[in-house]
Amino acid sequence: ACHALCAEGRVWLVDPVDEPEPLARAAALGRPAGVMQLLDRHARDGAAIAQRLGVPHLRLPDAIPDSPFEAVSIVDVPKWREVGLWWPQTRTLVVPEAVGTAPAFAVGEGLVGVHPVLRAFGMARLRRWEPELLLVGHGPPVAGSEATAALHQALARSRSDLPRLVAKLPALIRSG
Repeated sequence: ACHALCAEGRVWLVDPVDEPEPLARAAALGRPAGVMQLLDRHARDGAAIAQRLGVPHLRLPDAIPDSPFEAVSIVDVPKWREVGLWWPQTRTLVVPEAVGTAPAFAVGEGLVGVHPVLRAFGMARLRRWEPELLLVGHGPPVAGSEATAALHQALARSRSDLPRLVAKLPALIRSG
């Protein structure tokens, strides 16, 4: 999923693709401020969109200048660099890949699950946030009082849900 974050009339695009309808919706929110690529392999159309809009393209940023967002390192290992965003004023957490709500992620009873490849590692570093809005790269967002509980439950079940993931793998592969 791509996201448009609007603060004080300025809009930051997260991992966008060059599709007219979502870009038009984002443009209606306010003045473009930047385009962020938060996962090393999510190059997509971000650089071209940033150039067209005349705004910075921030690839795996350590900081987002002149914004309300904090860049946070989520995964930093060879072949997987992932940065998340924390927006303290709105308690919004953006996680492009490490957790998601799509069926391949949320294999247990909860709304959110840890990425299949990261389950063995637990992703404890995400426990420090208590979001009211969780925006993920795979699946719909989780909002309200459920967001923190769903995130923390997913982190706590990361390893124990591995058998459920293995059991669901054939169906997940068939569904594409």
